Amino acid sequence: MGRDTTCVCSCNCERTGNNAGRLKKGEISVSKIKLGIIGLGEVAQIIHFPVLEALSDKYEIIAICDISPKLLEVVGDRYHIRNRYVDAAEIVSLPELDAVLICNSDEYHTDCVIAALKNRKHVLIEKPMCLTLQEADDIIRVRDEMGVKVMVGYMRRYAPAFVQMVEEVKKLDTINYVRVRDIIGGNHLFIDQSSKVHRFDDISEHAKKDRADRAAKLVKDAIGEAPADLRSAYRLLCGLGSHDLSAMRELIGFPKRVVSARQWNNGRFMSAILEYDGFHVTYETGIDNIRRFDAHIEVYGNDKSLKVQYNTPYMRHLPTTLQVTETNEEAYNETVVRPTFKDAYTCQFEYFYDVVVNDMTPKTTPEDAIEDLQLFRMLIEAMKEQEK
Repeated sequence: MGRDTTCVCSCNCERTGNNAGRLKKGEISVSKIKLGIIGLGEVAQIIHFPVLEALSDKYEIIAICDISPKLLEVVGDRYHIRNRYVDAAEIVSLPELDAVLICNSDEYHTDCVIAALKNRKHVLIEKPMCLTLQEADDIIRVRDEMGVKVMVGYMRRYAPAFVQMVEEVKKLDTINYVRVRDIIGGNHLFIDQSSKVHRFDDISEHAKKDRADRAAKLVKDAIGEAPADLRSAYRLLCGLGSHDLSAMRELIGFPKRVVSARQWNNGRFMSAILEYDGFHVTYETGIDNIRRFDAHIEVYGNDKSLKVQYNTPYMRHLPTTLQVTETNEEAYNETVVRPTFKDAYTCQFEYFYDVVVNDMTPKTTPEDAIEDLQLFRMLIEAMKEQEK
């Protein structure tokens, strides 16, 4: 997740300038997307900038924005980007921009998305898109008014091994059980050994307080009055959990109900049982201090099981694999499929390029993200009930 960038834009202006007509729905006349980036934190530094640099035939980064002036200077100098802003309202108003990548702190996602949309910019927004259903409704309303695209960055769903698993699951006659697991060490355990991330303490106390106040208000709006451990659990669901549950939904749909759900260790670990027609799902997630990344979804059929296995995205090009186990007459077979070393973020940016240039509808839409928020709320309500 990137650093927080307070968006103060309250204007309702439409895009102006020489390129004003270029981003009417379904239209773009250039081969490169002119991109602005809001939020220059660890994800942007480790992943987004190197990926976009490798996709220089498709993207040109022409402006960056972050609340940290020192970070703006370091990143801007590294990638030779002259247009640097501390205010998101300024970057999204640039007439030459085609699209905006939003990867700042999620308390500010909605403000930044709506400001970009009102300036007729296409948007790729890091997950979670937002924290409340009202915010999601506002994003959809403005998107439809302005006729541009919004794609949510669930990069795991663009990994070729996952895409292949989606098709394989459709071929199963029966699903008996599904396991969704994401038990990982903290991100810093991987970053410290593999990357250099610039961080500066030049954020004002006012900005820090604003971020904390926004977080408290948005979580309260999302789940109502709740103790600190449930508020923490909700933020974990919106962060790490959104990857797993979003991918789960694409594979097997939305659950009928949450049978049970519990959290412990101050909301940093949780498990749940979800009911589907004919089978149940166990979901387990948590963050500890062990330097390993165990994230997978396994679907168990009658004579075949399918498992997509992820690795940390903070070390690029570690492959996502599809593991198939099956019985075929007398034989038991185990197969590991590695479709490519291309990382999921690269696949995601290639997909977004087609969304913008070829007027494609993304599969990870704001409407899709709403289902995650609904499921998070169901899980928290089940935890509340069982903790009475």
